[in-house]
Amino acid sequence: MSEQQLTGRLYGVGLGPGDPSLMTVRAVQVIAGADVIAYHSARHGRSIARSIAAEHLRADHIEEALIYPVTTESTDHPGGYRGALDEFYESAAARLAVHLDAGRTVAVISEGDPLFYGSYQHMHKRLAHRYPTEVIPGVTSVSAAAARLGKPLAEADEVLTILPGTLPEEELTARLASTDTAVVMKLGRTFPTVRRAMERSGRLPEAHYVERATMTGERTEKLADIGAETVPYFSVSVVPSRIADLPPGTATSTETATTTETATATATATAGEPSGHGEVVVVGTGPAGPLWLTPESRGALAAAEDLVGYTTYLDRVPLRPGQRRHASDNKVESERAELALDLARRGRKVAVVSGGDPGIFAMATAVLEVACQAPYRGIPVRVLPGVTAANAAAARAGAPLGHDYAVISLSDRLKPWEVIAERLHAAAGADLALALYNPGSRSRTWQVGKARELLLEHRAPDTPVILARDIGGPEESVRTVHLADLDPHQVDMRTLLIVGSSQTQAARRDDGTQVVWTPRRYPEG
Repeated sequence: MSEQQLTGRLYGVGLGPGDPSLMTVRAVQVIAGADVIAYHSARHGRSIARSIAAEHLRADHIEEALIYPVTTESTDHPGGYRGALDEFYESAAARLAVHLDAGRTVAVISEGDPLFYGSYQHMHKRLAHRYPTEVIPGVTSVSAAAARLGKPLAEADEVLTILPGTLPEEELTARLASTDTAVVMKLGRTFPTVRRAMERSGRLPEAHYVERATMTGERTEKLADIGAETVPYFSVSVVPSRIADLPPGTATSTETATTTETATATATATAGEPSGHGEVVVVGTGPAGPLWLTPESRGALAAAEDLVGYTTYLDRVPLRPGQRRHASDNKVESERAELALDLARRGRKVAVVSGGDPGIFAMATAVLEVACQAPYRGIPVRVLPGVTAANAAAARAGAPLGHDYAVISLSDRLKPWEVIAERLHAAAGADLALALYNPGSRSRTWQVGKARELLLEHRAPDTPVILARDIGGPEESVRTVHLADLDPHQVDMRTLLIVGSSQTQAARRDDGTQVVWTPRRYPEG
């Protein structure tokens, strides 16, 4: 006789969210055929899982009540809360193994789905590799909550994030800000933290509360209306689909305004009295692509009704149904700012999209300049930081900005070259590392060569210079040359230059990579 015939079979049985009628046919079949029914409970001995399956239990079923020694993180166990639980799980698994070794079929029943925050999974990890095992999926509390609210969880390309309320508040806030839709589970004692995270992330107006979905005592309300003292563990918060809440007839594909339409929109928005204040958020997208977006910026872009920005930067933002895009070229910053503020005057939520960090040679200055003029002084304006091109380039090269450094733009479009030259002399004379933005373009070809000449008056010819091009993009390249060998023809508008100080060092490591760093300690004079 084989080992499989001598041993019993383990089942992890999902019972659904609470209503016995939502148990699957397979779950009922397995319970009916099992020899042993096991379920978890607190020390009071009452088991929600057992109450759901009660009508399917037989008098001759062997029942194994697996009673948790603790239900909060307060315990005098030498291993703490986690140690107490691990010891309990080992003991519970050993009890079930006795039945399985005797050839009995064991069904471990749990509410919801067994492998979705389920109590069964701890038995599964300890027993499934030793015995024939089958897991019976169940309807989750997430699906039940959405069904009871009558609100879709996610549509089209929306991303659903499921979070435990036990996460730290900062982590909850970041994840709520960055996702499209969310469900936060395990409320109870965590509710005050979850509510603050919802408010800080701007999601509180969208959030719903569901308590004991499909069970006796079910309650659904807006999360903002719930008092913390009334929240049990078996409750969830749902931030449902934004797309599903769009008004009927709203386009399901993103609309893009042309330059002419943008001008018309400005004129229309300016005409007449404002219809109520929206807001303008200036968002830094980092040097390239979604990997460089902060959670806060990602959330602001998702929540905006209008996106305003340079076409190249707008192309980095995912298309979202219902949003309108106002794209323009890179030389109309004041006009973009005015359009954004005019749209906000009409009650729109507007995101001005900027590359890198919006406060460094980017759109934050232009927006704030216009926002401090009548009639825009009352429009709320926020600036969200982004990863700068200098920081991104430095990280790729190593740590060349590890000590004091200066950031200078070589573009003389908005300031005369004499000012740039004076600042290069001052920064180089102070022995600062330099991050040089906008070094060259098709119409500006001589500035890099002139800057090299000025810097050689203060720097050794072998000073490391990093040429970082298209960082984060498909044509990324990072090269290190000596200052004396810097070739202006190898520099374009997509290149950022980092010039080391007198202390900056470059070295090649065993794997062949070259790293550049500036020590944090400076030699004593």
